[in-house]
Amino acid sequence: MTPEMTETAASPFTNGAAYIDGRYMPIAQAAIPITDWGYRRSDVTYDVVGVWDGAFFRLDDHIRRFRASMEFLHLKPTESDDEIKAILERLVRVAGLRSAYVAMDCLRGVPRPGMPRHPAYCRNYLAAYAVPWVSVASAEMMERGLHLMIAETRRIPPESFEPRVKNFHWGDLTRGQFEAMEKGCDFAILLDAQGNATEGAGFNVFSITDGRVATPDRGALDGMTRMSMLELCEELGIPFEVRPVSAAELRDADEIFTCTTAGGVMPASRIDGRIMGNDRPGPISTRLRETFWAKRAQGWHATPIDYDKADPEIAG
Repeated sequence: MTPEMTETAASPFTNGAAYIDGRYMPIAQAAIPITDWGYRRSDVTYDVVGVWDGAFFRLDDHIRRFRASMEFLHLKPTESDDEIKAILERLVRVAGLRSAYVAMDCLRGVPRPGMPRHPAYCRNYLAAYAVPWVSVASAEMMERGLHLMIAETRRIPPESFEPRVKNFHWGDLTRGQFEAMEKGCDFAILLDAQGNATEGAGFNVFSITDGRVATPDRGALDGMTRMSMLELCEELGIPFEVRPVSAAELRDADEIFTCTTAGGVMPASRIDGRIMGNDRPGPISTRLRETFWAKRAQGWHATPIDYDKADPEIAG
């Protein structure tokens, strides 16, 4: 038996813990029915909250956004907001994670027997999991700055589906990522039909020109890290605006940075092949990134996890 097998056998939660429809289990055992509309139709909403140094970041804000997304999609799981918080904390605690990527989903099942095949007659249920921390960008990308490009693929318009509701409709974002790979870039930014920036695959976008920060006002998720950036700009006295950001403005920006729960603040150094500054993260982007993590270390918007709390045993 290899050391890896010994560790897994000793602790089935080494790779993470999951909760599905009222039951806890090791992440490797987590599964949903293949016939459920959450899988077959991407009829699901989700949210992701980060744990760093033993504490959730903006947990209440994430739960509030998750509930708003569920209400928008007419999804009503049996769990209350407080119960969802307790489930997420238990998952992290059971897995023994000090830094974690914690996801929560609400899925639509199938219509109950004898009922019309309409979403209103489907059962809704909650799924969640906690796994070791993951980052959108590698350490090398963070050091040199992201290499971004503006995709030919356009973002699904809000008139078709509101991007402020987190969803699995990633066809456009995935297509953009393959465009980026073909161009030798790290990530793609998608535009809307009017040629303004929206977002990338799981991250918000900010441009900086003449010391002023701007982020799109439409066509993108209202990210929690995005909210944090706006708070930090106000605290640090950095001018900022939430407004349309054209492709031309983005291509000519002095600095660009992106942000997400899975990675925090991620400055860029190139856009469509153009080198910004000295081909490294710019000064304002760097200041925001450093301040963000410094404040996180001080407990900013933190909800500490009680790792000593006793939990009923979960079968491995």
